[in-house]
Amino acid sequence: MATIRHQELSLRTGRRTEWVDITSRIRDILSDTPVGDGVCTVASLHTTAGLTINENADPSVGRDFLHVLDRLVPRSDSAYRHAEGNSDSHVKASLVGFSAHVPFRDRQLVLGTWQSVYFCEFDGPRNRRVWIQLD
Repeated sequence: MATIRHQELSLRTGRRTEWVDITSRIRDILSDTPVGDGVCTVASLHTTAGLTINENADPSVGRDFLHVLDRLVPRSDSAYRHAEGNSDSHVKASLVGFSAHVPFRDRQLVLGTWQSVYFCEFDGPRNRRVWIQLD
């Protein structure tokens, strides 16, 4: 039977939309696990925040990412009916997705040279939770 380990990460975002690199926090969890090889599932526990894997070398990638999503799904639209006024955040999170899966070997994430795992805030600033599960 496989060993399963899970942990919840807490983070505080500072802006309405934000791109937060959480790779080092995931690596910290992996360094302290009895599981050597497997798959790391990272999941947002919110309907207005997502997760993605993307480039970590150039910060303009994150700005471009958020800019394109704002153009595709504007904050204000007379067609929105959701009473809380954050319909765009729900749509953006669903488009990006709520989870990412990253293999790991010898307690190390298997990511490309320029890849990191990003928490994508669309309705901040807020206190947020991310679930990490190692299988």
